[in-house]
Amino acid sequence: MKPRCVIIGSGLGGLSCGVILARNGYDVTLLEQDARIGGCLQCFHRGDAKFETGMHFIGSCNEGEVLWRLLRYLEVLDDLRLSPLDPSGYEVIALGGERFHLAQGREPFIEELASRFPGERDALCRYFNLVERIATTSALQALQRGGDDLAILTEYRMRSINSVLESIIRDPLLRDVLVGNLPLYAAERDRTPFSTHAFITDFYNRSSFRIVGGSDALAESLARTLARYGGRILTHSRAVRIHCDATRARGVETADGTFHTADLVLSTIHPRRTLELVDSERFRPAYRNRINALRNTTAGFSVYLRFRDGAVPYRNNNFYGYTSDSPWDCESYDETSWPKGYLYMHTCHDAHPMWAKCGVVISYMSIDELTPWLDTTVGHRGAEYEAFKRRKAERLLSVVEREFPGLRQQVAAYWTSTPLTYRDYTGTEGGSMYGIVHDVQAGVGSRVSHRTRIPNLLLAGQSINSHGILGVLVGTLTACGDVVGAQTIFNQIDEACHE
Repeated sequence: MKPRCVIIGSGLGGLSCGVILARNGYDVTLLEQDARIGGCLQCFHRGDAKFETGMHFIGSCNEGEVLWRLLRYLEVLDDLRLSPLDPSGYEVIALGGERFHLAQGREPFIEELASRFPGERDALCRYFNLVERIATTSALQALQRGGDDLAILTEYRMRSINSVLESIIRDPLLRDVLVGNLPLYAAERDRTPFSTHAFITDFYNRSSFRIVGGSDALAESLARTLARYGGRILTHSRAVRIHCDATRARGVETADGTFHTADLVLSTIHPRRTLELVDSERFRPAYRNRINALRNTTAGFSVYLRFRDGAVPYRNNNFYGYTSDSPWDCESYDETSWPKGYLYMHTCHDAHPMWAKCGVVISYMSIDELTPWLDTTVGHRGAEYEAFKRRKAERLLSVVEREFPGLRQQVAAYWTSTPLTYRDYTGTEGGSMYGIVHDVQAGVGSRVSHRTRIPNLLLAGQSINSHGILGVLVGTLTACGDVVGAQTIFNQIDEACHE
């Protein structure tokens, strides 16, 4: 009889864990509280407009690169249509009245920035050398055999982004340009590790793409792979309790009273939500208090745009705009200074679109602004909440128009979401965009292990390793490697990529 595994959550972490465990002999049941699977891979429709909710683009997906290998292993690559971002400027940073392009590849990246900062060419080379060196120090991040280079990983997990850049780059504007895409990981001055910056920079600089038609194609493909290996997904199945005896987890109870017996329980929801499901003395008060005290990344406010037909040329890059001369500290604002920055992107409805159909503008927002509606639910927040959203949307669009004059005249309709939307949608604390913060000031205490004191209860998802598609999948490999063996998974990845 196959060992039984119950997985809580059907986002990227849950689906990928399900595929790996099912192909390695587990009878997998995946529990999803919503009507649809996918978590942050989900998309939503408003009429003929389709919008991404979380994963707007991916990196390192050229043949042989790390994400290409992982998606091939998960048997989903052939189901995805990918549209490349502009290699001459996949990211555009607007600072101080100038626009700076981050080009793909080591030499184009250095040459593009050195043309504006000629005195920093050697420093840019040292910077890129360090990024590449860190990105290959983690065996799992790089999908290479051998152990981690713990000395390098430890050093740059304990040094902040800004402190490292200050030691390499003299020009403060160039330092700010290099972190101009920090909304991708909600970086904070003096807190976010340089290693986080290095992994993300390397991941997207190698290659970057949008998924044609939306990231829900990835969720649907993973679900089909899981089904081929005999796994099942139960929607409308909200986990309410993880039952444990004195030594182990015995199964998961759902809101309808069904008990799902398990030899292995794997939770991919926020760690705080997982602790709420477990009543076991093996989780000591000190552990619960530490998890509950961990900081979470900032939340966000999004405006989803439906453009008039043939009105807006498609942008195959990501645009980061700032109202001040620095991208730092946008999470700290007041009523008059918001928004300090934003990320503006188009969705990709065709492999080579000429005109954009839809786009999104995202800016930081604290859930503290939503205090009057904290106890409300989606669709029942009232007229004042709707007025609040309209006011914020109009202000944000006014700021975007400084870089894109006349944009609002090209918008046929827009919709909005707040940290409350994201809180209720993902279960993250305070509507956090990326889950638990990695904080150099807190050291290793800011990290949550995939292992728990209940030996057959494991954790995965963006709060365990790192956010983003690669961070989540590395967390999947870590958790599943504990179960079936890391070497087994490496061998399977190699076999899948050489078929």
